[in-house]
Amino acid sequence: MIDSTGTAPGSAAGGPPPVAAAAGRPPVPAAVGSAAREGPPVGSGTGAGVGASAGTGGPTDASAGSAAGTAAGSLPAARSPEADAAVDGSAPEPPLSGRLPVADGTGRFLVLLAVFVCAACGLVYELTLIAVADHLVGDTVTQTSVVLSFMVFAMGIGSLAAKRLRTRASLGFGLLEAALALVGGTSTLVLFAVQLWFGEIRPVLFAFALVIGFLIGMEMPLLMTLIQRIRRQDAGGAVADLSAADYVGALLGGLAFPFLLLPHLGRLNAALLTGVVNAVAGGAVVLWLFHRDLTRRGRALLVTVSAAVVVALAASVTLGASLDEAVNRSVERADPADRAGEPGAPGETGAGAAAGTAGAREAGPVDGEDAPGQVDHRAERRVEDREDQRDGAPAGGGADEEE
Repeated sequence: MIDSTGTAPGSAAGGPPPVAAAAGRPPVPAAVGSAAREGPPVGSGTGAGVGASAGTGGPTDASAGSAAGTAAGSLPAARSPEADAAVDGSAPEPPLSGRLPVADGTGRFLVLLAVFVCAACGLVYELTLIAVADHLVGDTVTQTSVVLSFMVFAMGIGSLAAKRLRTRASLGFGLLEAALALVGGTSTLVLFAVQLWFGEIRPVLFAFALVIGFLIGMEMPLLMTLIQRIRRQDAGGAVADLSAADYVGALLGGLAFPFLLLPHLGRLNAALLTGVVNAVAGGAVVLWLFHRDLTRRGRALLVTVSAAVVVALAASVTLGASLDEAVNRSVERADPADRAGEPGAPGETGAGAAAGTAGAREAGPVDGEDAPGQVDHRAERRVEDREDQRDGAPAGGGADEEE
């Protein structure tokens, strides 16, 4: 007699082959039937559970269920992107929500304020380089085009380089702003010194444009990392907030330089003051808002570097007046014939440039030529005529007296 499991009564697991319970049905292995009666063993895990369920499906080979269970039990668990980043060493610092000295919203506002200030300082550095190139080299269009092109190119390289610093974004941003303040703040001072010593600033000018652009380009990726750690949001919203603060800050810097900094401070002191503001803003937001990210050594390093940069820039102000005056004298002593006819020539700005243009128009061409030397000789003759008039002799060699 055969029971409902398809196994004869009293037959053991290792006995003769099982007999089909009914005609037309394949034989069911005894192991499968016993597994179905006993159920999965306790603590067998995912693989065992899958194997048992496969075995209870009726006419299925027990080896197939066992293989399926083994395969399912050996699948690795899915890892999060953060876990993958931790394995390859590029994991960002943990979120700071609830760990800031201020509310999260206030913290985001302070980071955006730092973006605003740093953007204004960056544009002032660019405009200062252009103003110095116009004053010392001339050819304003060419110098402006080259300086801006080099800076924008270097900003792209700096953005790529900043990816290596996002694991320590807080300390990296503080040290970055100190370096940018030092390089941008002293750029005019160095260019003036090079002009006095060598008389040619273009190689150094273009080097400054590359370095400053590289450092400016590193700011945005680090600021994106910092603002996302305060309160995570979608990438599009974070980029929109940072870009808005960056562009508005650039507007402030672009308007402050020609209307406030340049008229009241001059090129040299304007760059130095901008560097001080840049170093203080970058160091303050990191040391206060993100101080939990810094180790004791990192905090001491950032304080020391930022303080040294501020002191160096402030001390350089004492050299500003004398160096600026010396550069202006050297430009004035340059041969006017070498600079005549150049757009934006050194020393020919404001009223001086207008007077020179008016004199050239009064002189007019001589024999169909507009030689700069001829214009200068005519200016000398006009000076002699004025001296003759003061002595009582009319200009033009006394032709009016004879009439």
